[in-house]
This record gives sequence, structure tokens and C-alpha cells, in this order.
Amino acid sequence: MKQDKIETAWSGAEKCETCGIRHLALFADLEHEDFVHIHNPIHEVVFKHGEALYHLESAAEHVYTVRSGLVKLVQYLPDGTPRIVRILRPGDLAGIEITTGGNYQHDAIALTPVETCQIPMTVINTLSEETPRLHRQLLERWKNALITADSWLTQLSTGTARNRVINLLLWLDANTTQADGSFTLPVREDIGAMVALTTETVSRIVAELRRSDIVSMLPGQRARIDRDELALLIEEE
Repeated sequence: MKQDKIETAWSGAEKCETCGIRHLALFADLEHEDFVHIHNPIHEVVFKHGEALYHLESAAEHVYTVRSGLVKLVQYLPDGTPRIVRILRPGDLAGIEITTGGNYQHDAIALTPVETCQIPMTVINTLSEETPRLHRQLLERWKNALITADSWLTQLSTGTARNRVINLLLWLDANTTQADGSFTLPVREDIGAMVALTTETVSRIVAELRRSDIVSMLPGQRARIDRDELALLIEEE
């Protein structure tokens, strides 16, 4: 039974070595000899829109490399109001906080259909002991998470309502992986939870931008923006 488990794990590790987004992923720096230390299976897990990867304060067993799609990280105000504090993109690591101990600090919920690699913490702990190359990638992801958190705080949580919505649209446009430049436009409630505005205020601002043909809606809750025109609308504060 143990040998079957190890062979299953090695099969998963071989997929990691040939992964199409490996250059973006947690195992980007690992070399062939590092993969022999993986004795627990790494699973490819797909989440539908609205499904949770994990919940706030739940037992910390896995981290997730996002292969495709977007994941929202949600925390809650004392009155229970949800706030989306960050969006994860392909290559990002969901649950990075558990690599230093403790439980998950967010609800991680699929904002779109999401493909992930579910990595057991036992694998992370073993590789951290056996190779310095994983440590470098973990530090890089901590740095990226901090930069993104700072950016969200300064651009999406302060300033005029219009500027917050515009900055979010510019961020979504800048981080799209679609060849046609379109991106998934979150529902109004999610946008409000990202930029600390009411759903009504978000709806009004988006409607104004659509009437000006700066934001164009496409099938499947996707949108495209005129980036240059949108950037000109940012108001000085």
C-alpha cells in the first residue's frame, strides 16, 4: 500500500516537472533530483464558480497553486460584512499563510471556474528541509502577496468611489490571461466587497462607463475596456 502511494506521488511529481505553467508555479526552481522527495500525491482539483478551496480558520492541510481562473480571498468585518482582500491569479499560491504554521486566514472562493494543484503540507515541509530552492520560491510568493496587498490597500480601499472602481478595472485588465484582452468582470456584489462600496454605487459607476463605451460587456460575464480612456478618468485627490 505504501509503495502504491509513493508511485502515485511520483506520477504526480512527473506532471509537475512537465507542467505548462511550472515557470509561474511554486515548484519553478526545483530540479529533477528534488522531486524524489515527494512521497504524497499532488492532485489536480477543479472548483466551480462559487466553490470554496478552503474556509477561514479551517484545518491547514494543503496549499493550492492556481493553474487557471481567479480565486477571491475573503475576510469578514465584525458585523459579518465580507471584504475581498485579494484576488489570486494563475501561478499564485492559495493558503501561503499556513506554510509558517496556523490555520487559513481567509475564505478562498472560486471567482471563476478554477483549476488548481492541491499540494499537501507534508510535501512542502519535506521539500523545505531537503532543498533551499523551494524556500526561494516561498519567499518570492510572500513578497508578491505583500506587494499586491499594499496595492489593493492604496488603490482599491481609499479615494473616490469612481477611482476605486476604475483602478479595479485597470487591475483586472492588466492581469488578464486572455488573448483577446477581455477579463471576467465580477458581479456587482463582489466588486463592492473589493472596493468597500455599496452594490448600488458600483452599479451606477459601471453603467456610466458602459454608456461612454469605455467598458464593453461580452458574453459569459466578460468585459473589455478602453484602457487609455479609462486611465484618463482617474481624478486627482
